[in-house]
Amino acid sequence: MLHDDRIQGPPENIVDDVTAVVFVVDNDPSMRAALEDLAGSVGLAVRLFASPLEFLASQRPDAPGCLVLDVRLPGMSGLTFQKALPRMGVDLPVIFITGHGDIRMSVRAMKAGAVDFLIKPFQDQDLLDAIHAAIERNCERRREAVFVADLKERHITLTARERQIMSLVVTGRANKQIAAELTLSEMTVKVHRGQVMRKMLAGSLPELVRMADRLAGVHVNVAGDLYPGRSAGRAATLEYVVSNG
Repeated sequence: MLHDDRIQGPPENIVDDVTAVVFVVDNDPSMRAALEDLAGSVGLAVRLFASPLEFLASQRPDAPGCLVLDVRLPGMSGLTFQKALPRMGVDLPVIFITGHGDIRMSVRAMKAGAVDFLIKPFQDQDLLDAIHAAIERNCERRREAVFVADLKERHITLTARERQIMSLVVTGRANKQIAAELTLSEMTVKVHRGQVMRKMLAGSLPELVRMADRLAGVHVNVAGDLYPGRSAGRAATLEYVVSNG
């Protein structure tokens, strides 16, 4: 690593008031020690591992963080390990460091979701910038997971009829259309719709649609353009994802 006097720490609030952890997997003891000193100098916790298997066998804290991987590792390559992480239940952004990288290797790593691919020797600040970006990405994922879990808890409080009506409402159907489809009175639909809005804590239809999108794992749609061309299948998708998620 090349030292840089302009080293900057993480922006305030980047770790949601919880100390972030940098997990380093590198079989070079001197590199592990240098990375520990660097990340520790800006207030980050560091956990060191000599191999992927050592990392997987460890107890990892429930905190935001990232994974700094050497490309060449004992047992399996860093790139192979990166590909296997999701199957192992590890949701940490990856930063690669290597003294033997090439363009093809870096493209492969970035396509697989790596935050950065740094060739040794690199500037300390370049690695810190990548670590900060990776931790912020992980914080956003964690916040999203908490929000979606809360939405699921709200959705569970809905009755079967309210869930059915919510699924139709978010496709853009009017009360009259829903009433005809379900053989209900418009007043009954209106009452159930009000209960849905109250229980889901939705202040407007567009907000309810955004909630439905998050529950179903699809992209947020703008108001006035609700699921064009796929209204018929939307209700089943929402119900299936929430019930089985």
